[in-house]
Amino acid sequence: MTLNPTPPARLVPARRPEKSIKVGLVAGGLGTYWPQFPKLLPQLQESARFVSARISKMDVELVDVGFISDPQEGAAAAEKLRAAGCDMIIMYLTTYMTSSMFIPIAQRANAPVLLINLQPSEQMDHANFDTGAWLAYCGACPLPEMANAFERAGVPFRSVSGYLAEERAWVKIHSWIQAAKVRSILRNSRHGIMGHVYPGMLDVSTDMTMVTTHFGGHMEVLEFDDLRVRAEKVSEKEIDKVLDEARSIFEIDKTVDEDDFRWAGRVAVGLRQLVDDFDINSLAYYHRGLDGEIHERLGAGMILGCSLLTAEGVPAVGEYELRTSIGMLMLDRMGAGGSFTEFQALNFNNGVVEMGHDGPAHLAISNGKPILRGLGVFHGKRGYGVSVEFDVTHGPVTVFGVTQRKNGTYQFVASEGKVVDGPRLRIGNTTSLVDFGVNPGQWCDDWSATGVPHHWALGIGHRVSELRSIAELLDIEMVVI
Repeated sequence: MTLNPTPPARLVPARRPEKSIKVGLVAGGLGTYWPQFPKLLPQLQESARFVSARISKMDVELVDVGFISDPQEGAAAAEKLRAAGCDMIIMYLTTYMTSSMFIPIAQRANAPVLLINLQPSEQMDHANFDTGAWLAYCGACPLPEMANAFERAGVPFRSVSGYLAEERAWVKIHSWIQAAKVRSILRNSRHGIMGHVYPGMLDVSTDMTMVTTHFGGHMEVLEFDDLRVRAEKVSEKEIDKVLDEARSIFEIDKTVDEDDFRWAGRVAVGLRQLVDDFDINSLAYYHRGLDGEIHERLGAGMILGCSLLTAEGVPAVGEYELRTSIGMLMLDRMGAGGSFTEFQALNFNNGVVEMGHDGPAHLAISNGKPILRGLGVFHGKRGYGVSVEFDVTHGPVTVFGVTQRKNGTYQFVASEGKVVDGPRLRIGNTTSLVDFGVNPGQWCDDWSATGVPHHWALGIGHRVSELRSIAELLDIEMVVI
């Protein structure tokens, strides 16, 4: 189900395999009705099969425990879903049922709960319906009861009401499943951090324990020597292969020095090996180095390889910006791409904010064929080499930052705009011109007032609604500008 337009197809590295999330499904109704209205249960079971088939097409591993009619069957379903270890539980209210039938499932599942109330069609045929036919449309009746019972039991929940063929309702259901997918990814991710924080960037400094506390996952502390030993073992044949790949993806500018290009290729091969060896899902790095020694050269040769990794689904960012690499991972798994970004300038004549970075980029969301440009110096960093230049696909975009408050809690910050055409810097940066519909100076002040760090992720499509769902499942506050 596509919620936003995708960028035009172009050559990018193949994405790495991703594991599907496990979604549990249980449907139910009050068994007292079945002998009273013999046609009712078969109709509700048919609706439940429709829901099951629709969800199974959403790239999930579906655990459907069937239809329950009383609290005893509810307890048995609860045990099956608990044992399955689901990432989300969907409870389908087909007609009235007591809250005692679903509460055990929600309490034992240890997973986010979504209640759905999807009646057979837009409205009842009032003139021809009897009580049995009406009850098939009565899924809304128990929803407040469930809500009250869940609240009193301390079980968070959310709900979607509609009818079986209503796309609006299915978009919302898909959004919650996507949110559960991102939550599961974060809980199971391995975040690599290599090198050290850029000196003086107090906003970038991140407490690894708090990342695991808020998101789950594992922090893998890497040394630049872990990359060095792998890069040293790369063969000339392996370098040739990755450079051929780069030539097929990038426009190679005449400023690219061949020796720098080959060095970037060597580092790219080493980076892929590093990610494979440590099973890394995101990477944040920085190393200053000194006087052209090996660690300085490695730090300066990262951009090509990190851009390839990012397009493969492993966001890799400079300046040790761990929280932004996590934000990019989230946008990537939502299908939005997610490129490393910061302020560059404000254009008051065109009413746009110019943003980008001189580092790794998400090649899948480039507006055209990205350029590989040679740089004699990386601003604010030691070394020289090749950098990626493009602007993000023109159209709707979302900027998304992950910040930490003074009390230690995390916060999401997001804003929706659109990337437009116009004059851009041609200096090896990923510059995009974003129109947020307000004076760029006002937007800059409002965005900065949230306390967001000076790096964030830029992704295609308007994603605030989806990000709100993820924030709710993670119990993280979200601010929208």
